[in-house]
Amino acid sequence: MLSARSDVQVDTAEVRVTEWRLAPGSATGHHIHEMDYVIVPVTAGEMTIVAPNGERSKAQLSAGKSYFRKAGVEHDVLNEGASEIVFLEVELKP
Repeated sequence: MLSARSDVQVDTAEVRVTEWRLAPGSATGHHIHEMDYVIVPVTAGEMTIVAPNGERSKAQLSAGKSYFRKAGVEHDVLNEGASEIVFLEVELKP
């Protein structure tokens, strides 16, 4: 599987904003979120979420419809669709 591309746009003492681009067939790689975060989808699409135990679920993204998650989330994010998925990840530093 291809690696997703990330570009840190803002990194201050308070917040880090990263643009993520997942081409078809790419993945972020297994990771644990160390900070609370907000996802701001730039494009609509469907992501496949893989939990540490291998359980898979689907997450629908709607452009501009943000969502919040607490620190500690552990997963891999895959794009198994035919179109690129783009979103901003806004991490809230303690």
